[in-house]
Amino acid sequence: MVSELVPDGNRERPLGAVGRALAANLSSDMFETLTDRFDQIFTRLRGHGRLGDAEVDEVLREIRVALLEGDVALEVVKDLTDRIRVRCSGAELSKSLTPAQQVIKVVNEELTTTLGGEAFSLKYASAPPTVVLLAGLQGSGKTTAAAKLALWFKQQGRHPLLVGADLQRPAAVEQLKVLGREVGVAVFSEPSDPVAVARRGISEAIRVGRDVVIVDTAGRVTIDQALMAEVAEVHDAIKAHYTFLVIDAMTGQDAVQTARAFHETLALDGVILTKVDGDARGGAALSVKTIVGKPIAFVSTGERVADFESFYPERMASRILGMGDVLSLIERAESVYDEDTAERAMASLRQGKFTFEDFLEQLQQVKKMGSLSGMLGMLPGLPKEMKNATIEDRDVARVEAIIRSMTQAERINPSLIDGSRRIRIAAGSGTSTTEVNKLLNQFKEMQKMMRSSMMSAGLARAAKGRKKRGGRVTPSSK
Repeated sequence: MVSELVPDGNRERPLGAVGRALAANLSSDMFETLTDRFDQIFTRLRGHGRLGDAEVDEVLREIRVALLEGDVALEVVKDLTDRIRVRCSGAELSKSLTPAQQVIKVVNEELTTTLGGEAFSLKYASAPPTVVLLAGLQGSGKTTAAAKLALWFKQQGRHPLLVGADLQRPAAVEQLKVLGREVGVAVFSEPSDPVAVARRGISEAIRVGRDVVIVDTAGRVTIDQALMAEVAEVHDAIKAHYTFLVIDAMTGQDAVQTARAFHETLALDGVILTKVDGDARGGAALSVKTIVGKPIAFVSTGERVADFESFYPERMASRILGMGDVLSLIERAESVYDEDTAERAMASLRQGKFTFEDFLEQLQQVKKMGSLSGMLGMLPGLPKEMKNATIEDRDVARVEAIIRSMTQAERINPSLIDGSRRIRIAAGSGTSTTEVNKLLNQFKEMQKMMRSSMMSAGLARAAKGRKKRGGRVTPSSK
């Protein structure tokens, strides 16, 4: 009997296959301490004109301490630093005019290798459905990860079915149903046994035309023989195409040992790392590939179902070393930005008429991309103070409230806003006239900068056009 099949029509809003990344970000909290340490090491490194073996040894010693303090496994630290040492030979460095840059490049590349090298590539079964099994301990966020993964598949244009085979934990299936309704994905379960539920779930997916099945299995507080036997039985019965272990980043090295134990039983294909938005030190992420031999496929970056993304080792290495992650920022913008809204904003900019109406629309688009503090951390070259700046959601909400308290005429033409109108706007938005004045002044300055930049761009295009026609740009004789 089908316990509940949640229809896709219950989703909150339609989701397309446009974006490859969701509106989430891998929190800088997880690697913040490690990033600070690398920043200090590289700052001192740039002070050396040329680097010999003694200087390289000192750098490696500091890197080793930083990694160990970051809860990275000892064998992983030794392997990483040995590889860096081999590549940073004295002969090689002495030929470099910028040895510090060369060392940073080597560290970045070897850190990328330690994190997994290339991003995990998921291929779909030629005869649907593609079956994905999730395993893990209780409290790792496995059931939530199942729903998040289902949403990710929807973003790829797939039609997943969630199967609740965790019949051990009270309310586990009910939790999956609630999450299924939230992401608009059907949930199958029945009160029998895990193997039967998993098998029937796949049959149901074939019957209703679903091309991906995600099976949520039971967990235990600790690893035991009963857990392993049950998961292995389900795995063998459904012949899963992919088996992912869900591990909690907060448990540090325990997470890596859990992964090793599960891999010996299930032959894992990858790892889903959860709770990376907490205060974990990053040791699990840096250790799992070397210890288990399987990559991190996805990371869960927050409590919302949208806080889930593919794991890119190269980008993460760059972010750990304070180099930013522009690609992920661009992908996030592509996944949430409405093309019509962006085009309207560009048209307003070209005409030099960027108004509060346009600004409010852009603010709504930016809010979909996640926290502003997280986005700042993804930009390269920013001072540490700016990257660590905390921009509260309530600060953005106050700006939004002020704009929404204006009339449409005032948004289009802010010069209409006199003293009495400012008092009205402040009262309507729950702010002060000082805050309203500040926003108006900042917006006026922003408009000036935009007009200036658009004018400069127009002059540059005009000059380029004259050069192409063989003309010459000369100063006016007047």
